[in-house]
Amino acid sequence: MKSDVTEKGLSNVQPAARGTKLTVLFLSLMLVGFFLLFIRCIYLQYFRFKHYDSLSTQLQLKWIPVQSQRGVILDSMGRVLAGSSACRTVFAEPRVIENPERISVRLAPILDMPPQIVYRKITESFNPGFVRLKKDVSYEIAKNAQKIHYGIGAKTGWKRNYPTASLVSNVVGFTGADNQGLEGLELEYDDVLEGQKGRQSFLADSARRSIRLKSRGIEPKPGNAVILTIDSTIQQFARSHLLQRYKKYNAESAVAIVASPDTGAILAMVSLPDFDPSDINDFAAENFRNRAITDEFEPGSVIKPLVAAIALDEGVVSTDEKIDCEEGSYSGKGFGSITEFRNHSYGDFTVREILVHSSNIGMAKLGQRLGRERLYEGLRRFGFGQRSGIELPGEADGLLRVPSRWTGYSVTRIPFGQEISVTAIQLVQAYCILANGGYLIEPHLVKAVVNKDGETVKYHSSLPAVGYAVKPRVAEWVTSVAMKDVVEEGTGTRVKLEKWTVFGKTGTANIAKEDGSGYSEDNYVASFIAGAPAEDPRVVVFVSIRKPAKSLGMGYTGGAVASPVAASIVKDTLTYLENLDLLK
Repeated sequence: MKSDVTEKGLSNVQPAARGTKLTVLFLSLMLVGFFLLFIRCIYLQYFRFKHYDSLSTQLQLKWIPVQSQRGVILDSMGRVLAGSSACRTVFAEPRVIENPERISVRLAPILDMPPQIVYRKITESFNPGFVRLKKDVSYEIAKNAQKIHYGIGAKTGWKRNYPTASLVSNVVGFTGADNQGLEGLELEYDDVLEGQKGRQSFLADSARRSIRLKSRGIEPKPGNAVILTIDSTIQQFARSHLLQRYKKYNAESAVAIVASPDTGAILAMVSLPDFDPSDINDFAAENFRNRAITDEFEPGSVIKPLVAAIALDEGVVSTDEKIDCEEGSYSGKGFGSITEFRNHSYGDFTVREILVHSSNIGMAKLGQRLGRERLYEGLRRFGFGQRSGIELPGEADGLLRVPSRWTGYSVTRIPFGQEISVTAIQLVQAYCILANGGYLIEPHLVKAVVNKDGETVKYHSSLPAVGYAVKPRVAEWVTSVAMKDVVEEGTGTRVKLEKWTVFGKTGTANIAKEDGSGYSEDNYVASFIAGAPAEDPRVVVFVSIRKPAKSLGMGYTGGAVASPVAASIVKDTLTYLENLDLLK
């Protein structure tokens, strides 16, 4: 019995001993763990303190800018002239890339770029915080590139697109690499189009490595849409006809403008040479200039109907009065000698005949009758010597000196287009005023600004400005009688159309020599202004071609060079408007 009890007791004791051993082992492991942790803390505290203290003190909240979608630019019929599509850009942060050579080799096949180009971009950047490696990449390429190194990133932005290419380039302009407006309406309306940028926050260490994104941020707001008065179809008419003539005459530059005389709305504006805003690097900077508003020139005879209207309005001449044109030679004390173009010889002319035959002497005598002050004030009322206010950057003032700076020559030369400099848009403004009965208008390109919800933010009123430059009966007589006859029997016969009566006036102005020694006999500005239908003008068209090659032997005058272009534009535009049922 004793033996059995002993064996039974021993069997009960063995499990307890094993439990004690496990407990001791567990406690020992814990002690070892605590000891190792203690050693680690000592190491970090005393040996790595400076390193981690630097990281912790430089840990900060960073912001990633989120680009807003730029507003669209539309023509008057809702066609897109400029728009934006989403794109991705791979970039590098050179200051955190320790081995740019190795990174470049790994990135090259992903970006489909030579490794030496990638390396050069990273190492030769002037901005240690950002260098663009490649634009317009796919989502997969951007994702794979970011895996290479934390110093390689990708951002989503917006790419500006110009679906009409060169068609309206000098009006619309273009944007830079960061979508900021640099030329044209893109620049003038940059604050309207750009919208409001957003931003996303993240925590970063001293090496600018992202630790985690924060949920807070600001959503970007898209820019407003800008709707133009330009009609792409009319723009195409004007550009194609002008471009053909510009090339044929090997000209230095050319301009064409189509406008509504009742409102001053610009239906087309062409400046050559032009460019493709989608690829500006292929074009010279000169091509970016909109010559319709920046280039000043002496208008020549195209200004004569405006001066005649001022003279009639001031009552210094009547429509049936005869003026002696001196048989082609007129001189006197204080104003020198004046002759007719191509040495024509004219006798007694009415104002209508002076305009039909474009008599310099007849116009000089009208200037003398008006005198300095009335001539000056009349031209100012038509908008000369001041900016028109067109919504484009870089508009020139033109040159119309104050009367106190005039000489005896001025009052006789300005009436036939010398000693005064104008821009194409100023001439169009003046002739819109004349064509609508003398009422003042402001030329404009922007019809409305609309926000993302379709609400109109700004709208240009179609009402003319208060006041008039000349009396309505005077303006109507000059356009529907005198200028109509210029086309029917005078210097503008090439503009006659079968279906519509057209009023117009030629202009052939010598270009002054660069050394100031007078006028060149080889270089001219050939111009033509037209309006139709003459009895109720719906469009005013101005065409100007600078330095048509006289050596080609095809002519160089406004009648020979510019008037056929104006005729084609008038015909195509009126036919188009009639088909749209927009003619009265």
